[in-house]
Amino acid sequence: MQTVAILGRPNVGKSSLFNRLAGRKIALVDDTPGVTRDRKEVEAEIGGVPVRLIDTAGLEEAAPDTLAGRMTASSESALRQADLVLFVVDVRTGLTAADRAFASWLRKAPCPVLLVANKAEGRLGMQAAMEAYELGLGDPIAVSAEHGDGFGNLHDEVRDRLQAEPRRGKEDRERPLRLAILGRPNAGKSTLLNALVGEERMITGPEPGLTRDAIAVEFRDAEGPIRIVDTAGLRKKARIEKHLEKMSTEASIAALKEAEVVILVVDALQGMDEQDLRIGRLAEREGRALVIAFNKWDAVEDRTATRRKLEDTLMSSFAQMKGISVVPISAANGRGLEKLMPTVRTVYELWNRRVPTGELNRWFETMKERHQPPLVEGKRIKLRYATMPKARPPTITVFGTRAEQLPEDYRRYLVNSFREQFDMPGVPIRLHLRGTDNPYAEEE
Repeated sequence: MQTVAILGRPNVGKSSLFNRLAGRKIALVDDTPGVTRDRKEVEAEIGGVPVRLIDTAGLEEAAPDTLAGRMTASSESALRQADLVLFVVDVRTGLTAADRAFASWLRKAPCPVLLVANKAEGRLGMQAAMEAYELGLGDPIAVSAEHGDGFGNLHDEVRDRLQAEPRRGKEDRERPLRLAILGRPNAGKSTLLNALVGEERMITGPEPGLTRDAIAVEFRDAEGPIRIVDTAGLRKKARIEKHLEKMSTEASIAALKEAEVVILVVDALQGMDEQDLRIGRLAEREGRALVIAFNKWDAVEDRTATRRKLEDTLMSSFAQMKGISVVPISAANGRGLEKLMPTVRTVYELWNRRVPTGELNRWFETMKERHQPPLVEGKRIKLRYATMPKARPPTITVFGTRAEQLPEDYRRYLVNSFREQFDMPGVPIRLHLRGTDNPYAEEE
């Protein structure tokens, strides 16, 4: 089992991150710096990979014989054991001299280091996270350990780094595609899982709420292995009263964050309501690929009107995920299922797709020629070039003078044109903006 150590200066949210990744509250969390003094360890699963997760005391520059010095020595010991380090910074307070000093130390570490920009709630938090690029530890992963935002991306990055090492023997096998089935209670999620795996794996019936935990099942389709998780139905927060149901909801959300593709099961007789939209938006926020299984389609009388209403809802509610794939099915009798998994595989490939830098910048130059970046406070924003540092989901980073001030409408223009140019319907696309500090940039 590989070891993942969480490091960072005091009070950046390491213990909150530890608890969130562990899936339960283990470490004490408080605004007081230095609450964690001893290493805490737990076995967990991140991105489908079993790991030994270590929470450490805050890194501080202090004499070895002091308490702070002994806490730092303990953290250094955890680094020596680690196969991967999560270095946490706090984007609310910004980078400190201590962050920079410890980043310089970690650049020489013998194991990979992932930079985690914590407390990055909302779009402003994402922008603040970009400051962490200057630490020289690669792309920062923006998360909110308190609210659970960004953990789908973190799970992917941890898994990719840990599995980058060559595996031997029985472990060197095909990695399964990870699916999660989500939806409201009684939409037909468990019936769909049973139909896909070809056996009565889950108890089904007309009573809502039969499934209470997130249940994982492995099977194969024509393309390879699949690990599919059936989840409890997600209700509105106001209706989540019992402790058991609250835990079921937390397990469902955790399954979404560990998935690569989410199948959102919608009852075609009831249509897509606000709770379905919330689930879809959560999948988009976590960067998951999304496919809608429009269930009970055989019982719909006016199919043309029902389909048109669904398309109108998707168009107005998912502007950043245009072209979401919809597969009409009947899980109970198997109709339409032959189209579901091929659609899932197609969306998964788009979600994984990388665009070469040369091709990306030819598109980028064309977009700037068609629609010049606007003036902000009387000064022209100068966008210079774009890169695609990662897929899963497709992520574009644009560099330029005052790029971080780019208005929202121009951001949407770039994202929508990128989706259209490279034919990526229905997958979330991330756009990061990095300003330059070139003192001569204004004179160009």
